[in-house]
Amino acid sequence: MKDLLLLTPPFTQLNTPYPATAYLKGFLNTKSISSFQMDLGIEVILELFSKESLQYLFSFAEENDRINTENSERIYALREEYLNTIEGVISFLQGKNQTFARQICSESFLPEAARFEQVDDLDWAFGAMGMQDRAKHLATLYLEDLSDFIIECIDENFGFSRYAERLGQSANAFDELYAQLQAPLTYIDEITIKILEERLKGYQPKLVCISVPFPGNLYSAFRCAQFIKANYPAIKVSMGGGFPNTELRTVKDVRVFDFFDYITLDDGELPILLLASNVLKPKPENPDFNIFKRTFLKENGEVVYVNNSPQNDFPQSQLGTPDYSDLLLDQYISVIEIANPMHSLWSDGRWNKLTMAHGCYWGKCTFCDISLDYIKRYEPLTAKLLVDRVEELIAQTGERGFHFVDEAAPPALMREMAIEIIRRKLTITWWTNIRFEKSFTADLCALLKASGCIAVSGGLEVASDRLLALIDKGVTVEQVAAVTRNFTEAGIMVHSYLMYGYPSQTVQETIDSLEMVRQMFELGIIQSGFWHQFALTAHSPVGLNPSEYGITPNYKSISFANNDVMFEDKTGIDHERFSFGLKKSLFNFMHGIGFDMPLQEWFEFKIPKTKIKRDFIINSLENEPMLVTRPTAKIVWLGGIPLVSFQAKTKKGVTRERAQLTFYTKRESFDITTEGEKAEWLIHILEQLKIGAEPLLTYAQIKADYETHFEDFELFWVSKPINTLREHGLLVL
Repeated sequence: MKDLLLLTPPFTQLNTPYPATAYLKGFLNTKSISSFQMDLGIEVILELFSKESLQYLFSFAEENDRINTENSERIYALREEYLNTIEGVISFLQGKNQTFARQICSESFLPEAARFEQVDDLDWAFGAMGMQDRAKHLATLYLEDLSDFIIECIDENFGFSRYAERLGQSANAFDELYAQLQAPLTYIDEITIKILEERLKGYQPKLVCISVPFPGNLYSAFRCAQFIKANYPAIKVSMGGGFPNTELRTVKDVRVFDFFDYITLDDGELPILLLASNVLKPKPENPDFNIFKRTFLKENGEVVYVNNSPQNDFPQSQLGTPDYSDLLLDQYISVIEIANPMHSLWSDGRWNKLTMAHGCYWGKCTFCDISLDYIKRYEPLTAKLLVDRVEELIAQTGERGFHFVDEAAPPALMREMAIEIIRRKLTITWWTNIRFEKSFTADLCALLKASGCIAVSGGLEVASDRLLALIDKGVTVEQVAAVTRNFTEAGIMVHSYLMYGYPSQTVQETIDSLEMVRQMFELGIIQSGFWHQFALTAHSPVGLNPSEYGITPNYKSISFANNDVMFEDKTGIDHERFSFGLKKSLFNFMHGIGFDMPLQEWFEFKIPKTKIKRDFIINSLENEPMLVTRPTAKIVWLGGIPLVSFQAKTKKGVTRERAQLTFYTKRESFDITTEGEKAEWLIHILEQLKIGAEPLLTYAQIKADYETHFEDFELFWVSKPINTLREHGLLVL
């Protein structure tokens, strides 16, 4: 038996569990509350894409005359090929049968339908030796063909990372979703309920907490709750997560509480702790009796919001380390949908999820929901505690890959975390989301790379300084270019979120923004990107003060979900018509082609010529001012200690000792030559600058030490030996 069941309904990701339940379980461990967690999504996928289920689906489609397209006819005709290969493909994508890659990559092994018609030049995409990734890509197309068959013939709502998503998107009223819940169970529902019932019988929880991060989880969450209420009425059911946190803050429809006993908002730890107390000890002598935190419930036939606990949310330092136990970590599926290295991070490989800081340290972007707690309340962890949690998760999961899921990881904490990782001699791989701010110098990027950082994603949004100022992004286009260059030169991949259709944006600004993006891709300082059209959300500064941004919202009566708001822009521009051209051009830029094509070629309608000079970005990089070393800057040496050879040289009767220092890096070696005494001082100081020889020295401390032996440190700091070291791991932080 377990007191609580923590549940993620279908579907989120195939390759790694959504972390909400792991975060909550880690917290509940600190309070000695027993819980079991499950990701129903991956369990349903594994049963759906099994030989037995596919056999049923093929038979059902044929017997019910559902095979009505050329694509579904082809897949049905090849059904034996799919039945013979499905188990091997799933096993391969789980990482259990890597030699199968050669079979998959051989011609005529996998059955092929419509998805294979869009196959790129695989030799270009994966190279001659990238067989594992090539096989993952082909196996992904194979699964997507089967997904298309399911959508066409079995269940139109199916999707690998979402289910019945349209029912949760901007669902201002509960009517459509409620009507769908009165319909018979779909085949996918039946699988979901069967697995859920097995867990309910096995663990007999008293409270089921269902995490709903996205609209694509909402329908299945209600189906699970509906089943529990009908068959296990003594079990209490709660909903929390990203969707209710943003969409259900004003829920009024009492029918929602025929399915759920509670809906909690914002950080779930304290609300669930109080729910657990009330469910496990439902008596007046319990000091928490009828005490709740940010919780909706039904009382006297009405929806009420109860927030009568005086207790503050727990500090991040007291939440415990996320606990991934119970989850089927060895059964997740790595897929590669497109040949793009950044996109593969979201779908390929198992990542431990951690958070450096609660909320966003910037918290000003006008399109963002900065009025909500998960963004506006900024609370960072310490680097030591963060890396403690990294080590705990490595020990628990055996995985050394980490995705830090911050709104925007703070540069100062990233620096301290990187130093702590290197100090402990940990070998990990990690990536995160950032703001492209000037704190990310070339040296900081080099430090992050040395600690295991492989990629960052961040919002360039609209590549227009006027609009960036209106967004209150706190960056300029030139600054973004410099930062992305720094990351790229350090060997860290850069993905940029791009936006079009922001209030008051002109057609000229859209085209000029595209030209800026084109130049950044051509220079190679951005490797991946994605355009999305501006969406007005109820909790953003634009949504809260629309008249200030020249838009007129089209408000609707809200009884259920409330986030996305339709609106009219005073410009009257139809931004949607730019969508195809922007995305098509970006797809080509990411593949390294199309840079010389006029921007007009990407659009089927007349656009204005860009006003941006073709060398704007490269000129901004070349004109970047030189940084002055601050006295308080910490100096770090990432390299090793050199081999030294001394030799005396006599010139005009004066003998001077010179020293040659030979340094070895992982890929090469290099020499520097200096005076003998300075060489000895330099070796001594480099030993002190190694991470681990604490405390880290500052520029002012090194200068003071140098000047006890020699003169004019500033001249020495810009000398050839120091410049050479700066190129090979002497960092100013």
